[in-house]
Amino acid sequence: MTEVAVVGSAVRQFERLQRLVPLGNLRTRRDYLRARRMLDRIIDSIGNDGSGPAADLAETLGIFIDRYEARRVRMPEATPSDILQLLMEQHGLVQSDLPEIGSQGVVSEILRGKRRLNARQIAALTRRFGVAADLFLRAGH
Repeated sequence: MTEVAVVGSAVRQFERLQRLVPLGNLRTRRDYLRARRMLDRIIDSIGNDGSGPAADLAETLGIFIDRYEARRVRMPEATPSDILQLLMEQHGLVQSDLPEIGSQGVVSEILRGKRRLNARQIAALTRRFGVAADLFLRAGH
């Protein structure tokens, strides 16, 4: 197969993929919301397995979501616990839905501001919600 044919085939496959997964610059709120829904689905499908093609796809999609949010979404001053609470509400989660953070008691302490998130917990949250780690790091304490 010639190089031109390989490129043409790759472009056609990418176009098919883009119909399912909004890869590329997210230009509208609709694109952004579609990307967030797809990221949630991908993360749900891979569970705790942070490797492989699905994880790479989630990471790539997360990059485009982060870019959109950096340009369009203003985050109010918030503590890491405020941000976690908001993400939980947006995703319809309760404390027991976050075992990757720790026990329900640990999650409760974090949400009440009694305990800070550690690096492992922040990494788990960024994978779970497809957000940048600095969202939790730059938030006020």
